[in-house]
Order: sequence, then C-alpha cells, then structure tokens
Amino acid sequence: MRAMIHLPVVSRRAVLAAVLSSCLPAAFALEPPAGPPVLSVTGNIGQRNTADAADFDLAMLEKLPQHSITTTVPWYPTARTFTGVLLRDLLAAIGAQGSTLRAIALNDYRVDIPVKDAHDHDVIVAYRLDGQPMSVREKGPLIIMYPFDSARELRNAVHFGRAAWQLRRIEVR
Repeated sequence: MRAMIHLPVVSRRAVLAAVLSSCLPAAFALEPPAGPPVLSVTGNIGQRNTADAADFDLAMLEKLPQHSITTTVPWYPTARTFTGVLLRDLLAAIGAQGSTLRAIALNDYRVDIPVKDAHDHDVIVAYRLDGQPMSVREKGPLIIMYPFDSARELRNAVHFGRAAWQLRRIEVR
C-alpha cells in the first residue's frame, strides 16, 4: 500500500515570486545610487533608498539579471535589440505590491500598465539599444519594451502605447 503525500496548494503568484527572488543577486540591497538617478519607483514598494522612493542609477539596474529583446516597433524601420532588466525582476527587487504601474516619461507622458503584463510577458526596462546606451534623442535613457514579435496579441496600439520611452518614474498602485 502506498502512502499518500498531501502537499499544500501554492498559488502561481507565490511560486513565481519565490523563483524570481531566487534569481536575483543574493547580495542585492537597495543602496542609494552612486551616480545620477535614471529611474525612481514610488508607491506600494517594500524597499526604498530615499524617503518615498527606490531610486536607481544605471549601475544599479545593471546589477540585476540582464535580458535582451530583438523586436520590431512602429517607430524604427527595422528590428532593434533592446537590453535591460525584466520589469518583473525590478518589481521583485523592491518588493512591489500592486496591480497597476503608472509609467511617467521625461515629457510627462503617462501610461498605466497592468502588473500582469510583467508576469505574462518578458517586458523589460531597457537602457541599451543595439548594445549602446540610449540618449534622450534615441528614446532613452530608459524605455519599457515589450517582446512584440513573440506574441501576436502584443502588436496593437494599446501595447505600443505602453512602451513608454524616456521613462523617468514608475508608480506602483
């Protein structure tokens, strides 16, 4: 007769959070930025390095696991390669809890992004375009980039609008 083992039911979100936290650098601690901040994350976050935000300079973003996406977008004539950090890794690193992200650009363009997008797709906060740092003229220094060529349902005006370039702040709601 076999013994039955009963394991607790674990939510998909809990498993994902555990996996993501195990992938982050073990020594990741949110120290104040040494260089000029390029991104400020505010709202419902567990780690801060200022009174009300988690500020990141480029070197801090580069310490997180890096990913690249080669994809076509309407504002470039050919496919381009974007490199940066997975949005879900960034959110996990600061203990973000929320259902919506408001991305705010240097020119005050604002767009709401469901957190679900970060978990369902390999959305990145990119700071390199074809291996080079992105200037403001090239839609930098940061851009939220979706893997548009990997899923047909992403190739629409709604998701293209969520690819906020010249990103400066994310509010977790």
